[in-house]
Amino acid sequence: MKYQQFNEEIIQLIGGKENIQAVVHCMTRLRFTLKDRSLAQTDAMKAMDGVIDVVSNNVSYQIIIGTHVSEVHAELITMLGLSNQTTNEETVEEKKHPLKAMLDLVSETMTPVIEPIIASGLLAGFLSLFTMTGILSAESPTYILLNSIREAVFFFLPILIAMSCAKRLNASPYLAVALAATLVSSSINDVAGLSIFGIHLPQMAYANSFIPIILATWFMGKLTLLLKKYIPKFLQYFLNPVLIMVICLPVTLLIFGPIGIWIGDGLGWFFELLHNTFGSWIVLTLYAAFQPFLIMLGAGNFMMPLALNFVNKMGYDPIFLAAATISDIAVSGAMLGYFLKAKNSEQKQLFGTVSFSAIMGVTEPAIYGVFVKYRKPFIAVMIGGGIGGLFAGLMNVKTYSIVWGLMGLPSYAENQDFANLTFMIISVVIAFVAAAVAAYLLGIPSEKKETASVKEEVAQPNKVKNSLKKIPLYSVAAGELIPLAEVKDQAFSTGALGKGIGILPTSNEVVSPVDGEVMVVFPTKHAIGLKTKEGVEVLIHIGIDTVELDGQHFDTIVTAGDQVTAGQLLATVDFEGVKAAGYDPTIIVVITNTVDYLDVIPSPSGALTSEAECLTIML
Repeated sequence: MKYQQFNEEIIQLIGGKENIQAVVHCMTRLRFTLKDRSLAQTDAMKAMDGVIDVVSNNVSYQIIIGTHVSEVHAELITMLGLSNQTTNEETVEEKKHPLKAMLDLVSETMTPVIEPIIASGLLAGFLSLFTMTGILSAESPTYILLNSIREAVFFFLPILIAMSCAKRLNASPYLAVALAATLVSSSINDVAGLSIFGIHLPQMAYANSFIPIILATWFMGKLTLLLKKYIPKFLQYFLNPVLIMVICLPVTLLIFGPIGIWIGDGLGWFFELLHNTFGSWIVLTLYAAFQPFLIMLGAGNFMMPLALNFVNKMGYDPIFLAAATISDIAVSGAMLGYFLKAKNSEQKQLFGTVSFSAIMGVTEPAIYGVFVKYRKPFIAVMIGGGIGGLFAGLMNVKTYSIVWGLMGLPSYAENQDFANLTFMIISVVIAFVAAAVAAYLLGIPSEKKETASVKEEVAQPNKVKNSLKKIPLYSVAAGELIPLAEVKDQAFSTGALGKGIGILPTSNEVVSPVDGEVMVVFPTKHAIGLKTKEGVEVLIHIGIDTVELDGQHFDTIVTAGDQVTAGQLLATVDFEGVKAAGYDPTIIVVITNTVDYLDVIPSPSGALTSEAECLTIML
């Protein structure tokens, strides 16, 4: 038995055979159902040779082994005297901590809404610039029409929020939007003296708000499931929509509306207290310095509800939006420092590209493409962003519109507040220059090695010049590429199983990213392993925790041993069915033998076709 000693150690550290109720495996990990979790010595297990990581959650106790886990599992169940179980775990609904579940929901809800918010914010900046320069008058019809876009986005924000979060909360998007539209209608929004069923309703302004509609949509999702359970199927089409609306509206007006407004007021009170006691400059400085870490952890959107609440209550945001802009500019400065320091033309192109992207307010390519690899730029941004944020905080810089990045700077002069604009410009200049200087002085960690490699090649002209060969991997599906760090699975997002990317699919076809051989097709059809002639091992993991679906919604076209070419169909997946079953449909593509190569470089985030290059492997 090849893994006997390894399995004996696992059994001992997990609390002995008697503590193991069941053990199954998926593509990369052993999943234990334990009688007593407290008996498991997690830290000792993490230190074992052959164990990548240990994850304990409400579903199971998971020991991440790698793609050879099936061999380990086969020997383990023999040693335990258990029957050869299927790869599926018992169907257990994952229960998150309420606070984490709420933060995840807010972050996921805000992501699609950011697009119209950015458009309205930038428009506000341009309108401020036009009025400052005299191109437009604030009373002109053109100004009024264009400004109506900005006003409409924020007035009807509850409708956008309802559309964004409805599916995540098992509610009908159309009914959620109808409820939100009702709340912002002239009959209800900020109207005094309303009552329902003889109960007096408090006067509430639902326009520009976001918390009441999130709570209302959550309730709508619960009510929808309840009605589907008890209303006969032949009546559901007619009865459910009207019952949902006539129940959700009063409950929202009586309960969720006031609760949402109180939460918003509470947040405003907390930060006002912080401002009056310590000064908001502390929070602004820290956020400007550490925002790249939050983005890397997938928490970059957590500040958006807070900023929206500030703008709604105070007319401006004194902390987060200015800090976000200063941090983005510092990221751009750090990349400029690396651009000036680099001698390699490919590096210069990379640093220059991500520097321009960051100065326009999109820092993910820099953070995931450069910061994670070189690490020292984090220090440069902490220096530049921190100093710039400190200056902005001490000068009480205010952000009047929901906008960030260089293009949003004119909005800081709204209400003819030119001093505010001046201080903000000084802040971003400080952040940019300080981060650029810091990055230049800190240097590029791998530069010396690359220089030595070039010198060696010059000294040995007979050496094969193309020893640094690149292998491109093409996308496995049409959709949106996201950094691996944003994937909601710890084993993959930490890079423990290799470098790679995530894809949010927009089509139901999964194709091969390379020419090679199919090494394994998992029995539940949710994972496929490929190997190229160069030895690159590619794992395509379709969805997160979809092993629990036991192959439902998956139709695999290939089998182990098949030869495939790039672009060849591997599987078709009903992703809507996967989402309806409550699972994340993100496709994860990782190079499981990453350590065998010089580097694995992901392409920048954004839209993908199935023919687009998504990873580059440096041999």
